[in-house]
Amino acid sequence: MRIRLKYGEKGLDINCPQTPNFLGVLYPEEAEVLPDPIRSINDALSSPIASRPLRELSVGKSNAVIVISDITRPVPNKLLLPAIFQHLQSAGIPSDKITILVATGIHRPNEGHELEQLVGKEMASSCRIINHKSKKQEDMVLVGHIGDNVPALINKHYYEADLKILTGFIEPHMWAGFSGGRKSILPGISSLKTLEYMHGPEMVAHPNTRYGVLTGNPFHDAGLAIMRQAGADFLVNVTLNTNKQLTGVFAGHPVEAHLQGVASLSRHCVRTLDQPLDFVVTTNAGAPLDCNLYQTAKGISGVAGATREGGVILVASECLEGFGSDEYRAVFEHVTTPAEFIQKLIKKEFFIPDQWCAQETYQVMLKNDIWIYTHGIDPETLKRFHFNPVKDIDQAIIKLLNMFGENARWAIVPDGPHLILKLPAEQ
Repeated sequence: MRIRLKYGEKGLDINCPQTPNFLGVLYPEEAEVLPDPIRSINDALSSPIASRPLRELSVGKSNAVIVISDITRPVPNKLLLPAIFQHLQSAGIPSDKITILVATGIHRPNEGHELEQLVGKEMASSCRIINHKSKKQEDMVLVGHIGDNVPALINKHYYEADLKILTGFIEPHMWAGFSGGRKSILPGISSLKTLEYMHGPEMVAHPNTRYGVLTGNPFHDAGLAIMRQAGADFLVNVTLNTNKQLTGVFAGHPVEAHLQGVASLSRHCVRTLDQPLDFVVTTNAGAPLDCNLYQTAKGISGVAGATREGGVILVASECLEGFGSDEYRAVFEHVTTPAEFIQKLIKKEFFIPDQWCAQETYQVMLKNDIWIYTHGIDPETLKRFHFNPVKDIDQAIIKLLNMFGENARWAIVPDGPHLILKLPAEQ
């Protein structure tokens, strides 16, 4: 079989040998595409979930903030934003009183051509758009506390708005369970000081801080707490298929609409295997998510729950931005062995922003070797940090079959973290 993996913009073709215990090429179950996306969006804004229509909520408001995801998330902003603007303007809020706030979290700002890609050329040139900067303390306001008396600091432009609207994309998330909803605020527009707790070693190591789990998940609970303290008036979240086509619009109450979106998505994106895999070939879902090694933790973690101890995860991720931020590259200088690195984090011997994705990666590496195919990081650097770089995925699969035998249990996941593999609860 010839299979196309999601890799960068163009994809990557590999040859797939069929062995006795090859479970196959595993894809998310595709939801039906909405035939008229614009109509579906407007219908959702007019007949929302557990909320008054957006137009009614907007009457009498002097200004509004719309929080959007940054460039690493494939949210269809060019469809959502014009519809939201239209409803706000029809209620009497002029366009110059509407601010688009880019929820960068700790990522870089989206500017210039990248901003045009994010919202469209016309909006990029005519709308008031602010990039959240988590280190800019003068832009933060204290709204309360979360966890063990941790200050909840969020972007003041959001907090001070008359009308607060959250937008986003629901997908499985390796810590929050699912993205979307409260995640637009935490980590989207929160201060680095607050994120030090949210991405701290104890949080990342918690057994319920994982893909597909909301109940008892401390990351999810903290997000709900800070959303209550900061306020949120209306949510517009979407679900997409693997081709990034719109499959659902969930608008209305910031909690209830998100939960309905999660319930809808869960039917398509989680696969339970009866036994663990010896090895698995996966991706980081292609562009824009496989832009760097920081994001690649998602693809690795998405299949780790179904890979046996001593098994191998082979991930294809383009990583044209290398490690990601300079800070993330600096984290790796603390790595001697995976186990010693995790111990350093738990003991809080250092704190560097972005260390959380390295922790996630090395927690997996304690159980599974990670082989990686990439064009963005040189092989010697990868070897230094305990990754196994491969030049050719076809040959790597043959090597893995030689290692585990022709009866090895294995699978291919072309869409990376869009499909979460897990084992029955008793395992």
